Amino acid sequence: MGTSMPKKTPAYRLLDLLGPIERFRDMEEFGDFGLPTRSFSEDYLEPMAKAGRSSRLGPLEKVHAFWFAGMSCDGCTVSTIGATEPSIEELLTGALPGVPVMILHHPVVNMEAGPNYLRAHEMALTGELDGPYVIILEGSISDETLAIPTGGYWVAQGEQPWGPDGEDRSVTTEEWIARMADGAAASIAIGTCATWGGVPSAEGNATGSMSLMDFLGKDYRSAFGLPVVNVPGCAPIGDNFTETVAAILYFLQGFGPLPEFDELGRPAWLFGETVHRHCVRGSYYEEGEYAKEFGDKECLVEIGCWGPVVNCNITSRGAINHVGGCMNAGGACIGCTMPGFPDKFTPFYKTPPGSRVSTAASRLLGSFVRPLRMFTNDHLNREVRWDLHEDIPSGWAREKAEPTRAADGAHKFYDALRRRDDHGTGEAWGRGRD
Repeated sequence: MGTSMPKKTPAYRLLDLLGPIERFRDMEEFGDFGLPTRSFSEDYLEPMAKAGRSSRLGPLEKVHAFWFAGMSCDGCTVSTIGATEPSIEELLTGALPGVPVMILHHPVVNMEAGPNYLRAHEMALTGELDGPYVIILEGSISDETLAIPTGGYWVAQGEQPWGPDGEDRSVTTEEWIARMADGAAASIAIGTCATWGGVPSAEGNATGSMSLMDFLGKDYRSAFGLPVVNVPGCAPIGDNFTETVAAILYFLQGFGPLPEFDELGRPAWLFGETVHRHCVRGSYYEEGEYAKEFGDKECLVEIGCWGPVVNCNITSRGAINHVGGCMNAGGACIGCTMPGFPDKFTPFYKTPPGSRVSTAASRLLGSFVRPLRMFTNDHLNREVRWDLHEDIPSGWAREKAEPTRAADGAHKFYDALRRRDDHGTGEAWGRGRD
C-alpha cells in the first residue's frame, strides 16, 4: 500500500481489504508462452524507435504506459488508434522531437499475452522498470468491494499468485490501479466513463462504478506531483488524448512547463470553449432558425442539442483527421463530455428546457436581422458596373429584377455610411457609364 494513498478513498479501502502483495510469479517457468513472435512489443518496435541522443532533449528515452480497461466498450481505444495529431505510431516510435518513446502495455494491441504481458506490471510494482510509467484508464472503475465478499469481481485483467497460500486469483482493474497509482508519473483518464463515471455509473447501476478521480480522491498526487488528468468524451476525440499525452511527456522530459488544465483536470486549451461557439450551425441559432427534424441544415437545439452549454471542441476539430463530428455530421450534442452525463441530459433528443428562452429571443431578433442581412446581401451580390448600367449580363438569371427606387436609395445611404471615414476622393471603379 503506497504511503501517499489518501485514506478513506475507495482505493485505500480496497487495498486495506486485500492486504499487501506477498509474492510474484517465477517468469522462467513460462518461457515463450504468450509470445507468438518470441519477442515483446517493445523489442518488436525497437528498430523503428527514434528516441536517442540525437533526438531526445532530456534525460528520458522511454516512458511506459499501462492501459487498463474498466467498465468500457473499447471506444476510447478505437478513437486513439485513429488519432493523427500526433498519431499513436508517432508516440510509440518517439517520432516527435524531444518526446521519449512511449512503451504501451495494452491488453488488446500488444503481441505478448498471459504472464509475459503482466511481467511489466510486476516490474512497475517492484521498481524494476527501466523508466518511469504512467497509468491510463479507459472505462469506469467498478467498486470491487461489493463483489469480493461473494468471491466474485466485476472487471479483471490477468491472474496473479496473490490469493490465499499463493494461489492464483483474478486481479481486478481496480486493484492494479490502486497498487500502481502511487508510483505513476501521471494518472490519465480517457473517455467519459473513466473521467466522470459515464454510462456505467448512471442511475440504477449495480456496480458502484466511479471515475478515476473519484477512486483516487482529490488529494491524490502522482510521483511527479500531478492530480488525475481527464480527457472526456464518449468516445473522445483521439487527437485530444494523444495531444494531451504528448504534452505530459514533454513535461516529464523537462522540456517545458505543464500546460494549463482546468479545475476538473481537463486540458484547458481543448475544453475551454463550448460546442456552440465553434459549431458550423451556430449562425442559424443567432438568426433564430432551427431544424425541425434530423437532416435539416439549421441549428439542432430544438431537437435536443445541448451544444451551447457543453465543453467540447468536436465542432472545430472534427472526429478523425478534422473530418466529421456530431453536429458537423447532423447529430445533436447530448453532452457526452460532461460530468453530468448521462443522467442530467436525459431524455435525449428533447428540447433542453433552458433553450426555450434563448431560442424565443433569437427568433424575435432574427425576424429583424435576417431580412436586413439579405437586403445587404442582394446589394453586395452586384458589381458597381451593374448598378450603373441597370443590367446583369448573366445567362443564369435573365429574369432577375433590378432593385426598386427605395432599395436603390437605401443602398446608396448604406454606402455613404460605409465610406464616411474614407479619405479617398476618387470614384469607385466602373462608376462611369461610358
